[in-house]
Amino acid sequence: MKTICLYFEIHQIIHLKRYRFFDIGTDHYYYDDYENERSISDIAERSYMPALCTLEQMIKDNGKFFKVAFSLSGTGIEQLEMHAPQVLEKLQQLNETGCVEFLAEPYSHGLSSLANPDSFARDMKKQVEKIKEYFGQTPKVARNSSLIYSDDIGAQIAALGFKGMLTEGAKHVLGWKSPHYVYNCNMAPNLKLLLRDVELSDDISLRFNNAEWEGYPLFADAYIDRIARLPEEEQIINIFMELSALGIAQPLSSNILDFIKALPVCAKEKGITFSTPTEICMKVKSVGQIDCPDTLSWVDEERDCSCWLGNAMQREAFQKLYSVADRLLIADDPRIMQDWDYLQASNNFRFMTTKPSNVGLDRGIYSGPFDAFTNYMNILGDFINRVNALYPLEIENEELNSLLTTIRNQGDEIEMKDKEITRLKAKLEKLDPSEAKAAEPKKAAAKKPVAKKAPAKKAPAKKAAEPAKE
Repeated sequence: MKTICLYFEIHQIIHLKRYRFFDIGTDHYYYDDYENERSISDIAERSYMPALCTLEQMIKDNGKFFKVAFSLSGTGIEQLEMHAPQVLEKLQQLNETGCVEFLAEPYSHGLSSLANPDSFARDMKKQVEKIKEYFGQTPKVARNSSLIYSDDIGAQIAALGFKGMLTEGAKHVLGWKSPHYVYNCNMAPNLKLLLRDVELSDDISLRFNNAEWEGYPLFADAYIDRIARLPEEEQIINIFMELSALGIAQPLSSNILDFIKALPVCAKEKGITFSTPTEICMKVKSVGQIDCPDTLSWVDEERDCSCWLGNAMQREAFQKLYSVADRLLIADDPRIMQDWDYLQASNNFRFMTTKPSNVGLDRGIYSGPFDAFTNYMNILGDFINRVNALYPLEIENEELNSLLTTIRNQGDEIEMKDKEITRLKAKLEKLDPSEAKAAEPKKAAAKKPVAKKAPAKKAPAKKAAEPAKE
C-alpha cells in the first residue's frame, strides 16, 4: 500500500544589521530587531497560522488517517518565542492530536556538519532538548539544514542514535534508482534514508501558482492520481517543503490551502495512506544503500553546497567562523553562545553567493554578494575578538585539547550515571508492588496518620527521620 510522508520545515532568518568596520570593539549587538520582528510577524500571519490551522482541521476531519511531520530550527523557535508565540501554541495543539512528529535538525540551521563534527553533534543535541521541552517528543529521525547529506554526515547522525534521516532524492546520486523506496547509509547500515520526491514536492512549493507551467492548474485529485499510477512496488512518497511555501511562495489567493486540505480525501479514495518518518523507518526495510561521497542538498539545480561555499568569499568567511569552533566547545557564556548560533545560520553564506538561481534570492539590506561578505566579516571580526578575550590564543592547542577531552569524559561519565540511575529506578519499581502489598494490612489497621511511622523502627530509617522532626 502506498503511503505519503508529508513534512514541513520551519526556520526563520536572523537579520543582521548594518555593521561598519569602526563598530568593531565598540558594538557587540549584531541584529536588526525591527526587521526580525516585522518579517516573522508577516510570515506568521500570511503563512504559518493559516497553514497550521488548516493542518489541524485536516487531522480533525480525518482522524488518525492524516499525519504530518515538522522540523523547527532552534533559532527559529527563539524568534517565534519573541515575536509570534501563537505559532508555537498552535504547534503544541497539533502535537496533542498524536498525529504529528517533530524531527531533529541543527539548532542553528547552520553548516557545522561540513566543518566540525563536535559542533554538529552539540548543535543536534541542543535542538533535541528544545523539542523535548516544547513538545515532549524525543526525535528519532533527523534532517540536516537544507537536507544536506553525505556518507560521512550519515555516519555522524547514526552515531548520535537516530534511526533515520531525510535527504534529497537527487538524480545525480540516485541514478536509475527511484526515491520511492527506503534506503540506508552505506557507512551506517542501520540508518534509514527517506528521499524527497523532487518533482512532486516542487509542484506544490514552487510551481503551484505559475500560470505558465504546463501542469497549471493543479488539482488534488489529479495530483493523487499521479501517485496512484506509480509502479505498485514504489510505496514511499516523500513530499518535503518549507511551511512558508503555503502562503508566501504560493499566496493564499492561489487556493493552495484548499488544495492541501483535499489531499487526504483524494488519497483515501485511492487507498493511499499517510505516515510519519519514524513509522516508515520502523516498519519498512531498506532495499539497499545509497552511495554519496560528496555533499548534496535540496537547493538549486546542482543540489549541492555551492550556493553556500561556491566562491572564495564564502569559503573565507566559513573557515574564519569555524576557526574558533573548538574554543566554543568549552564556552559557557550565554551571549557568546547565542551569537554563535545566529552567525552559523546558512543564510549568512547564501547572501554571498554569486551563482544565478531559478529561485529569487532576497538579500535584504545587501546590495550584492560583496556587500554581504563585508558586513558579515566585520561582525565576525568583533565576535572572534570577544571569543579570544574569553579564551586567549595563548592557550596552547594541547591544553585546549586536554580541556575538551576532560569535558567529553565528564559527559560520558554523566551519561553512564544517568543510565545507572534509570536502571535502579526500574529495579525499585519492580520491588514497590510487593512492598505495597505487605504494607496493606498495616495501613488497614491504622486509624491515625502517626501509625504510618511504624516502619521507622528499623535503625537506618530512624536516622533518616530525625532531622525531619526538627
